[in-house]
Amino acid sequence: MDKNDYYGGESSSLNLIQLWKRFRGNDKPPEELGTSKEYNVDMIPKFAMANGTLVRVLIHTDVTKYLNFKAVDGSFVYNKGKIYKVPATDVEALKSPLMGLFEKRRARKFFLYVQDFDESDPKTHEGMDLNKITAKEFIAKYELEDDTIDFIGHALALFTDDIYLAQPAMDFVKRVKLYAESLARFQAGSPYIYPMYGLGELPQAFARLSAVYGGTYMLNKPQCKVEFDEGGKVVGVTSEGETAKCKKVVCDPSYLPDKVQKVGKVARAICIMSHPIPNTNDSHSAQVILPQKQLGRKSDMYLFCCSYFHNVAPKGKYIAFVSTEAETDDPEKELKPGVDILGAVDEIFYETYDRFVPSHDSAADNCFISKSYDPTTHFESTVMDVLDMYSKITGKVVDLSVDLSAASAAAEE
Repeated sequence: MDKNDYYGGESSSLNLIQLWKRFRGNDKPPEELGTSKEYNVDMIPKFAMANGTLVRVLIHTDVTKYLNFKAVDGSFVYNKGKIYKVPATDVEALKSPLMGLFEKRRARKFFLYVQDFDESDPKTHEGMDLNKITAKEFIAKYELEDDTIDFIGHALALFTDDIYLAQPAMDFVKRVKLYAESLARFQAGSPYIYPMYGLGELPQAFARLSAVYGGTYMLNKPQCKVEFDEGGKVVGVTSEGETAKCKKVVCDPSYLPDKVQKVGKVARAICIMSHPIPNTNDSHSAQVILPQKQLGRKSDMYLFCCSYFHNVAPKGKYIAFVSTEAETDDPEKELKPGVDILGAVDEIFYETYDRFVPSHDSAADNCFISKSYDPTTHFESTVMDVLDMYSKITGKVVDLSVDLSAASAAAEE
């Protein structure tokens, strides 16, 4: 059941008229922007890591047959006021203008260790137990500079803060390795892939799969009210006087506001442009990460851009997003460092939304609530929440050891 008249809830993709209604309060976008239906503007823009957990879930569930992916052109990082391609291998480290000559050599050694690392082969560990030493101790062995640690931790390992430095190095090394392997997968300029026609395709693909197994989707069901018995356990959901009986409810935080707590706020800008992000090698699709230290902030800022190459806008148009964890009540001022990187924009929309996490005991009431989407421009954190919910609901752990090549054909079209 969905209170909206479209699939995907918060993570839907809107056409131009829907976008105008939401942000401008009318349905008359300027004619020079092109046809409304040629736009698919993601409300929660995220790329998928080519070898990442989301792709494994899509293959495991066989949803890939309903989706066409295309590789993303570029992955970049902001450093000292400039944008650089993120180096992810020993070869790229030696070419990268991000580092000086001696630092390149040190980084090359680091990347070689990560590339060769195999958890099941002690010979590749070089005498280090990555479950015992911290990421900081591991990095210290390579004597890497702070700026280098900054881009590796935030733009490759995709950590959102620096807490990882005090945690076991295993997760850090695995994340950098995942990035490098995903990058090698399609020989593109980034490790990311993205569905043609935008992310609104994902919930629709799952809806199709659900129908195959006898599931029923009901859109446009207002005031979905979750019903409980005297013991506080869920017994059904009521909308428009009809109750669908059930033993378990899975929902986002907006359906059970009294069972969640606010943990933060996301600020973002949505931009329509007539050019790619400057200094990204004319990439038709790209991610730029602005690490917190580079901006003097407590949280990273993310730029996401895609275009008519992924069929999300008319020819010659680009959709860009700037997002971050809000630290003030002024999104326009806060997002300025990211928006400035974009250059000239045709239209810009600002918004903030609160982030919630469940605060109840799902075992006691049989309600399973997802966390709100974070500001990151990739799915790695969201999909971990989904897998965690699956285990709580079913008591099982999903086996994600799948043949990754099952998703390759569509991505290379």
